[in-house]
Amino acid sequence: MSGTDTYLAIFLGSKTSPQMTAWMALPEGERRAREQQGMAAWKAWVEKHQGAIAGMGGPLGKTKKVGKDGIADISNQMGAFTVVRAASHEAAAKMFEDHPHFTIFPGESIEIMPVLPIPGG
Repeated sequence: MSGTDTYLAIFLGSKTSPQMTAWMALPEGERRAREQQGMAAWKAWVEKHQGAIAGMGGPLGKTKKVGKDGIADISNQMGAFTVVRAASHEAAAKMFEDHPHFTIFPGESIEIMPVLPIPGG
């Protein structure tokens, strides 16, 4: 056990992946139908795991990177996030098996990591 019950789930997908290329090649009507199907499935997932969702999170927009050299616009694969509570890291990961992010939408994966206590906090 990680010593925490809070986990951050990051939804990943590349704009240039084969999944996204195939998604964008769909006729608009078919893509919209799949979007509706995907949103219905996502809402069903939320309802199923409602008691474990600590923060609904949401889609992520364009990224700015801030470092010692200043601010820059960058691109990454992060598309959305959710915060869940679970008895273990494995239990948190199992919540996302067969998630619509990659079974209906062109997302590639979901990474789940424990939110650790602040050292000395």
